[in-house]
Amino acid sequence: MPRGGLIVAFSWALGAAPVLAQPAPPADAIDALLRQKAVDPDEPDTAATGSRVDPDPVLPGQPQPYVPQRPLLTEPVFIHETGKSPDGQPTAADQAYDSRLRASAAAVRGFQGRMEGAWTLSADGRALYALQLVDRGGFIDGAWRDLRRPGALEGSGYIDDVQRTGGDITIRFADGIVAVLRPADGRWTGKLTEGGRTEAATLARRAP
Repeated sequence: MPRGGLIVAFSWALGAAPVLAQPAPPADAIDALLRQKAVDPDEPDTAATGSRVDPDPVLPGQPQPYVPQRPLLTEPVFIHETGKSPDGQPTAADQAYDSRLRASAAAVRGFQGRMEGAWTLSADGRALYALQLVDRGGFIDGAWRDLRRPGALEGSGYIDDVQRTGGDITIRFADGIVAVLRPADGRWTGKLTEGGRTEAATLARRAP
């Protein structure tokens, strides 16, 4: 066979031979991630299940004014009516606040002694001095006011000293005035020395 025929036959054989499989190009990792369908495990697949999706609530176009809860009372509430409230039923926050106030007041009263408060010192049936005492763990201090001289500049002042001797107390104030008292039936009785004169005296609680 001539040389040219061999070349043509060889070329035809190469063209007719099966093409060898080429290796596939490597996959694009980013493209694979983008093609994946993102599925939220907490979000139900409504398209697959055919369930109905509620629409979002319609919000008002303008701010709405606050309308407070109307009291249920039909008549005024007076200050002595502690069981009523003009503001309606208390909320849980109101009750918690009141509870803290009561606990704080109880803690304060726990530090007060029995002499804490307002007292009136009388002699011969006449109210002479108003005392306001502070009792902290047995230490007593306070102030006095002369009821016979209302509004006088020298008619009030601080108590100089209060001493306890056994069950008795001695109160000193205002230029050597001394009251020596002992407890008796919810009040204190004893003697008051004032201006060189000593007479029977009584110390009783005064309404605030």
